[in-house]
Amino acid sequence: MDFKQLNAFVTISRLHSFTGAAEMLGYAQSTITNQIKLLEDELGVKLFERIGKSVTMTHEGKKLLPYAKQMMKLSEQFKNAAFSEEKPTGTLTIGAAESLCVIRLPGILKEYRRLYPEVEVSLKFGSCADFRHFLKNNIIDVAFSLGTKIDSEDFINEVQFDEPMLLLAYPGHHLISKEKVYPRDIADEPMVLTEMGCSYRAAFENILSEYNVKSNLVLETGSVQAIKQFTMSGLGITLLPKVAVEDELESGRLIPLNWAGPDFGIVSQVLYHKDKWISPALKAFLDLSKNIMSK
Repeated sequence: MDFKQLNAFVTISRLHSFTGAAEMLGYAQSTITNQIKLLEDELGVKLFERIGKSVTMTHEGKKLLPYAKQMMKLSEQFKNAAFSEEKPTGTLTIGAAESLCVIRLPGILKEYRRLYPEVEVSLKFGSCADFRHFLKNNIIDVAFSLGTKIDSEDFINEVQFDEPMLLLAYPGHHLISKEKVYPRDIADEPMVLTEMGCSYRAAFENILSEYNVKSNLVLETGSVQAIKQFTMSGLGITLLPKVAVEDELESGRLIPLNWAGPDFGIVSQVLYHKDKWISPALKAFLDLSKNIMSK
């Protein structure tokens, strides 16, 4: 049985007419007749008797009518619960590059939490390669990526823009005064970098490799805050998104080097799978991300 059949049953019982029910529901009379026949066959009872032009509900039909009405009412309540809420609820799972959690994401999540307190947000950390897998297997609802561009027909880019990257040193470093810094100039420089798997570290090391320069890694960590602290303390130079170091640049605690090598090709993206159902919670996050990140 389906709700079309139940709706036909309830409507005929009210109008005492197959023709009137067909007109009200926008069906041909033959369709209404067939719906009732299918329902009667499934239930194994006769619901209506038609003698001449008169339509009378049978004893069995009268017994079943309250249940049919209740099922129709529950169906309406079910649809209302899904689509008529003023504010999003439920859960939202975000795949995020760990470096973004101290850069752009906190501000977005703080505002999202203020606007939609009934949505439970879950973060799943990963790399660009992880996000492809997570999105294709519906492990996450949306990916918030910073790195090399994720470009696929399977994904929709809701937000994308180039992310300026800076090669940074501590005050007093000998390369600060150099007019142009090329890969060969940092061949022997101690480096503090993000962990393996970070796409902008990979892009940096690929550039160095093209110039036959091997990075002199002295420390790797997934914490952007730790990288900044170690660099400011004089442990080495580093590569970070400009947006992650604006306070340190303003205060002079970190100094950008005049990088003249190839562009790192790093972008920030907010992506979801093309077949993903855009729930109210996800739509609200996409809209908010677009609004905040475009400023």
